[in-house]
Amino acid sequence: MSDQSKKEPNQQSQPNVEDLRRLLNLRANLNRNAPKTDDELHGKEQWKFWETQPVPKLGDVIPAGTNEPIQPNKTKEEIKQEPISLPDGFKWDDIDLNNQAELMELYSLLNENYVEDDDNMFRFDYSPEFLRWALQPKGWLKQWHTGVRVIKSNKLVGFISAVPANIKVYEKTVPMVEINYLCVHKKLRDKRVAPVLIKEITRRVNLEGIFQACYTAGVILPTPVARCRYWHRSLNPKKLIEIQFSFLQRNMTMQRTIRLYRLPEKPKTPGFRKMTEADCPQAFKLLYEYLQKFDLSPVYDEEEFKHWFLPRENVVDSFVVEQNGVITDFGSFYHLPSTIMHHPQYKILKAAYSFHNVVTKTPLNDFMNDMLISAKNLDMDVFNALDLMDNKEFLENLKFGIGDGNLQYYVYNWQCPMIQSNKVGLVLQ
Repeated sequence: MSDQSKKEPNQQSQPNVEDLRRLLNLRANLNRNAPKTDDELHGKEQWKFWETQPVPKLGDVIPAGTNEPIQPNKTKEEIKQEPISLPDGFKWDDIDLNNQAELMELYSLLNENYVEDDDNMFRFDYSPEFLRWALQPKGWLKQWHTGVRVIKSNKLVGFISAVPANIKVYEKTVPMVEINYLCVHKKLRDKRVAPVLIKEITRRVNLEGIFQACYTAGVILPTPVARCRYWHRSLNPKKLIEIQFSFLQRNMTMQRTIRLYRLPEKPKTPGFRKMTEADCPQAFKLLYEYLQKFDLSPVYDEEEFKHWFLPRENVVDSFVVEQNGVITDFGSFYHLPSTIMHHPQYKILKAAYSFHNVVTKTPLNDFMNDMLISAKNLDMDVFNALDLMDNKEFLENLKFGIGDGNLQYYVYNWQCPMIQSNKVGLVLQ
């Protein structure tokens, strides 16, 4: 655990969720020894793969006004037509998420190998329903759900995914893919499979005429375009403390801690309710206009909005405020539980992750407090949010605790000046 004396003064009385922070920071880690600071990255001799890729080099200063690809688009003839060679004994295989058996294979691979915390106490548990939601938005392609199998046993041992997205970078909207769920079986980490997966998904995406990608990582790679910080709001402090997820602070009893984080039983904003499909046209317009003010943000159409934000049980929830038939406010969070390892009583840690929130009438702090209440009423244990968009306006006021690690944002084959966290409007699952 981190030394509590390093906490900001106004965080001293709040239970700490450093294990969660560490788990979040490991997301998209390509190497267990991956650097987590710029200084570490300079010293990583094995981190040569990225020097061969069209990404800004470490230490490059991108001039103001630069906002363009690093390499020009390739013609189809310039793109390798055959898959990248794998080590002996392995083969490529596209994963069919509509085949329940293959979906469960992917679920098992991620559940057992994707990300866990340093102390082997918590492990992300992406549900099969969540994976279908995250990997099958409008325009998804089966060949972008790229798997690696052992030839002899047919066991799935590696995976990487891409999904299409239009992303606004400063004033340009660029067709891209979002890269996620890079995972290699623990026993194969020394086979250098991860760089091959990255090269192969790049080749497959290029064949469809797309040459940029965005991705996030809790580690430092060359070279971030933005850095955000996770904050965490305890909803069930007793459980978090009992599973050693957080700890009683000095001069705090369990009862005082529970009182500190207690929430009302019901939302207080008149007209606050769960979003329905009939609300989508108005809610979509609110979000579309709101996202225009950011320098790194998705550009949704209404069909994509429905996919990402219509409530799905145990996957995503969205809420609106309606006054006289007019939708004035919109908020959303997605569900990502973690398996609790080796605990006699608790097996699952339920976490809500803030997605997108837009207010035009209700004060942001009041609306987000209603979102916390809604998450608590869905039996969530903790509510997580990045310090992007306008989130900094409510984090401290609503008793979120700060993590001490960053989530880096990257754009492949693109160069532009660094973007401040409050100008980032992109949230990846």
